[in-house]
Amino acid sequence: MSSAASLTSAPPGPPALTETDIPARLDRLPWGRFHSLVVAALGITWVLDGLEVTLAGAVAGAMKESPSLALNNAQVSAASSAYLIGCVLGGLFFGWLTDKLGRKKLFSITLLVYLTATAATAFSWDFTSLLLFRFITGAGIGGEYVAINSTIQELIPARARGWVTLVINGSYWLGAALGAIGAVVLLDPGLLGPDMGWRASFFTGAVLGLFILLLRRAIPESPRWLMTHGRVPEGEAIVARIEAGIQAQGLTLPPAGPPVRLRELRTVSTAAVARSLLRDYGRRTVLGLSLMTAQAFFYNAIFFTEALVLTSFFDVPSSSVGWYILPFAAGNFLGPLIIGRFFDTIGRVPMIAGTYALSGVLLIGTGILFQQGLLTATTITLAWSVIFFFASAAASSAYLTVSECFPLEIRAVAISLFFAFGTGLGGVCGPLVFGALIDTGSRTNVLWGYVLGAGLMIAAAIAELVLGVKAEGRSLEDVAAPLSSTPHS
Repeated sequence: MSSAASLTSAPPGPPALTETDIPARLDRLPWGRFHSLVVAALGITWVLDGLEVTLAGAVAGAMKESPSLALNNAQVSAASSAYLIGCVLGGLFFGWLTDKLGRKKLFSITLLVYLTATAATAFSWDFTSLLLFRFITGAGIGGEYVAINSTIQELIPARARGWVTLVINGSYWLGAALGAIGAVVLLDPGLLGPDMGWRASFFTGAVLGLFILLLRRAIPESPRWLMTHGRVPEGEAIVARIEAGIQAQGLTLPPAGPPVRLRELRTVSTAAVARSLLRDYGRRTVLGLSLMTAQAFFYNAIFFTEALVLTSFFDVPSSSVGWYILPFAAGNFLGPLIIGRFFDTIGRVPMIAGTYALSGVLLIGTGILFQQGLLTATTITLAWSVIFFFASAAASSAYLTVSECFPLEIRAVAISLFFAFGTGLGGVCGPLVFGALIDTGSRTNVLWGYVLGAGLMIAAAIAELVLGVKAEGRSLEDVAAPLSSTPHS
């Protein structure tokens, strides 16, 4: 573990010591309305991302046919990559601010960035303006990922942390279904013109975001963040209000566990972050990079180009692509919902390794059938739905792993770094590689892209078996002690 010397202390002299039972009190809470509010108000981030990604994919054909844009396949893929590059840089920047300024401020700021940019996307007048607005939209979503993952991990009791995280990440696909339905309606040639349907589609996200802003006003700052920033009384007051709300529901509070002892520290140096990630938690860093990179390439390569595969190889009209996304989205949401509890009972390591490996094997099989011309638009969609029933749980578990396996003081920064690396390497390259492979018109070339994505998933499964952390049912402070913690005398 990093010592207090790795951190920049406030005033000279011995740092003050504080004992608090904030983590133990939060982990012992029975599930109440407060937790449901957290899931609804913060988990909606993944709905927004699913909406954005689905709209971008579903309206790809419409933007190619748009008189003002007239995009080609490479430009459609480039717009998707601009969104992902924005996610990477936004995650890095807002991740640093999340650890410095607090969770609550940042999950409000990042939502405003998203709202503004996704509305602006509807007014894109050429390819360059589209790239800019997609980039800024991605920056807002990337910041959301970091701030929201940090907050959810710190507010949800340890016994339910795995399942809740997986289901919330899986709610991405509720957004995907919403985007698919919206695209089918708004891209109907009889409803709006060829240059208006895709524009109206992007307003859906902005309207949803405004509603979320109201919900989030009721979410407090993370008491765990407050306790490591010299604001223990404020954190304990928030916990007391949560407890009062739980008791008002007629629920009983079990005894709390032992307190933690913290030094009074202000900031974490860059050197301390590097030492924690590379020396103290080096094995976990390798694991996080493996899981995040594999799932990002696997997901983004296939999903961002699903519409292109359907329109290019199966002659599906662009206005009908949304109908094919619906069963795909259903499989993705049902996976974490149905098997997510096993990550808290059977355990992280066997479930993460199993879902990663099975996803890879199933994709190889589907790719071979596609290459041989044995699939129709309907059957390949069903195959994708089965694959991503498992892959969705696997991808969500990558976010769970990097969110819970590092100290509280650097949690948001750690999440942002893993998200940036995985998305930058796997997510940005995936759509570009697959867009180019689809443009060749060769099923064999597309098969090799599937094999690459599957190979990354299988390699990540092996990494989990070797390096995985048994974090199920354990408090965050037990999985990774805060940098500011000190042993009891």
